[in-house]
Amino acid sequence: MLGAVVLILLALFAAGAPVYERLMGVNVNDTNLLNRFSPPSAQHILGTDEAGRDVLARLMYGGRISLLVGLLGAVSAAMVGTLIGLIAGYYRGRTEALLMRITDGVISLPLLPLLIVFAAIDLQKLGFSEEFVRSSAANFYRIVFIIALVEWTTVARLVRASTLSLMTREFVLAARTQGASARHILSVHILPNTTSPIIVALSLAVGQIILLESTLSFLGLGIQPPTPSWGNMLNNAQELISRAPELAFYPGFLIFITVIAVNFVGDGLQDAFDPRADAH
Repeated sequence: MLGAVVLILLALFAAGAPVYERLMGVNVNDTNLLNRFSPPSAQHILGTDEAGRDVLARLMYGGRISLLVGLLGAVSAAMVGTLIGLIAGYYRGRTEALLMRITDGVISLPLLPLLIVFAAIDLQKLGFSEEFVRSSAANFYRIVFIIALVEWTTVARLVRASTLSLMTREFVLAARTQGASARHILSVHILPNTTSPIIVALSLAVGQIILLESTLSFLGLGIQPPTPSWGNMLNNAQELISRAPELAFYPGFLIFITVIAVNFVGDGLQDAFDPRADAH
């Protein structure tokens, strides 16, 4: 519950960015080189950064990017993993063997180098317009897509295991003997009964995905400035650590508490859905 409260507060913090801008009369991307590294004041509650931009406004907008990447990346990965797990668990045989070997192959790949390679792909050569490639939306969707490509494996294995177990249950056997189609069985009988492991895996993946986005942005391959994210704010602050250590502390602390809160929520959901939890 504490983790859930922290996540709600972080979401409200990020959602209030436009209100903060209007109240304080600042703009997230407005620079003022005559007001660099200013201390906290009535107009700039957390001071300004190396370009004279309001630090709190950038943290609030950066939270929108980081939290959205975590949520959309986890949901996208869960959708891919659920589909693969259902197909592998239902059809068995060669289909299951092929899909599980693909899953094992993705798991065995070195994650960070793979993410860096994907992030360095030129989208214009894939047919996207130059205007879209240069937009902040392109970097956002690229990160979500890359994460969905590599983070689906845990959900796939969990859903496959649940599907294999459910296929031997009486209600599934009854549906098959009555001539129900595979689509009907999967959507009506199997999928609703696999939601517990999916939700737990989804909640635990959000924190990991936020860290991946932060790592890519820290390496300069994620969300590109001037669009703020907690990861690229850390990247910008690494050369200023001796001059203004707070510029690295603020985004780093927000990433830390977000990941901790998400993991607490995931652990709580795992206990809530575990039928043996009451016995502990």
